[in-house]
Amino acid sequence: MLTAKIIADADFVVAPLDRRIFGTFVEHMGRCVYGGIYEPGHPTATPEGFRQDVLDLTRELGVTLVRYPGGNFLSGYNWEDGVGPKEDRPVRLDLAWHSTETNQFGTNEFITWCRKAQLEPMFAVNVGTRGADEARHFLEYCNHPGGTYYSDLRRSHGHEQPHGVKFWCIGNEMDGPWQICAKTSAEYGRIAQETGKVMKWVDPTIELTACGSSQRAMPTYGKWEYEVLDQCFDQVDYISLHHYCRNDADDIHEFLATIDDLDHFIREVASIADAVAAKRRSKKRIMLSLDEWNVWYKASGPGDLKKPGWPEAPPLIEEVYNHEDALVVGGCLIVMMNNADRVKAGCLAQLVNVIGPIMTETGGPAWRQTIFHPFADCARHGRGEVLRLKVETGTFPTKAHGEVPSLLATIVRDPDTGAAALFALNRSVTDDMDLSVDLRGVADDLVIASATQLHDPDLKRTNTKAAPDAVSPVANPTAKLEGGRLTATLKRQSWNVVSLARG
Repeated sequence: MLTAKIIADADFVVAPLDRRIFGTFVEHMGRCVYGGIYEPGHPTATPEGFRQDVLDLTRELGVTLVRYPGGNFLSGYNWEDGVGPKEDRPVRLDLAWHSTETNQFGTNEFITWCRKAQLEPMFAVNVGTRGADEARHFLEYCNHPGGTYYSDLRRSHGHEQPHGVKFWCIGNEMDGPWQICAKTSAEYGRIAQETGKVMKWVDPTIELTACGSSQRAMPTYGKWEYEVLDQCFDQVDYISLHHYCRNDADDIHEFLATIDDLDHFIREVASIADAVAAKRRSKKRIMLSLDEWNVWYKASGPGDLKKPGWPEAPPLIEEVYNHEDALVVGGCLIVMMNNADRVKAGCLAQLVNVIGPIMTETGGPAWRQTIFHPFADCARHGRGEVLRLKVETGTFPTKAHGEVPSLLATIVRDPDTGAAALFALNRSVTDDMDLSVDLRGVADDLVIASATQLHDPDLKRTNTKAAPDAVSPVANPTAKLEGGRLTATLKRQSWNVVSLARG
């Protein structure tokens, strides 16, 4: 039996937790849109053609923000194709995913879906084949009240009131050679500067994200962030990070250690952004948007990324997640929360079917993948301020990462209600863990509202259409709270949540 200790004090705070970190991502790729969130004729379809079962699961997941319309799809997308009468919309070849795009779902459908799902839209503008002109017109269409060409065009499409989209991305992964019209850091930084400038002239209330590196392993990583921000520092508010955890060697210890790579990534990019600020003697701090992240390694072969013959909405990268994948997703969420002072937005990629927490059968049911559960736990209970913890835990050895802490944890406390939640991941695959948490000034007048654990002795177990709840949280009866000390036994290879509330 392992032992671990946490000391938490209500007076020691990392930062308020921005609820935007519980975002996801919808791209015109595979069956994410068509057959995912949108399927006219489905037994649960709303009058607009939205799958009600997916809407219900999206609300249960606790999503706060959704990035749209891409992704690699973005860099060849004309937003005008997806507005107006559906019978007049052009059918296009999508070069990003070698598919045929019907444009039957576009800007206004997405906004309507967001309203029904009760979440915030996050739009991205194409700076691959297009640029600042397209961006300002798209923003005018979405946010200007009326009396101009593009705002009146929106009104003629049945949307009298502006959409009021406040969060925008300037392109997607522009450093990647796979991107349509990829850019050098100098080229992209200049485009981001000018695009950001004119967009904020149209609507000075918006927030803008510049493209960071598409992954930490890119040869231009670091140099890209510095040179891009050195040009567009004054125009943008965030820089993006994209991060996927992989288990190519099928080594659970190495896989669980990849969580720590995300922590290094976040801290490095924050340091680079601060170096650009220091050069300017500026007090402005560029925040981080982890607007594409997940586990992804199984459905990553050529056949998962492209189907022959330009099909409509073919199944692409439909990763089937298992228990170990859920543990890694939970660990990444802990890392994001522990960096709440800089990570202010996050988008789990993607929402449905395409490496998504929700899986559907076209014409059939929808179900929760294993990774659904840690995300839903954090979105449900992660409210308030992240506390700065002192964690004492053992370690386990890895080849690529050295000694890695067995326990990852964070505590979020709501200063208004006093409610708090502990999120803890026992990364040991051999031993249970006795955890003791000293809650100094945190647990006054609180009781345990709930204590759950996600654990399965089989790391490869999945949720399927036939067994949709095979991997699901269950109660943890070992959790106790006495005299300001929380104790619990965390099973090996388990994700754990303890929620505290006033009695």
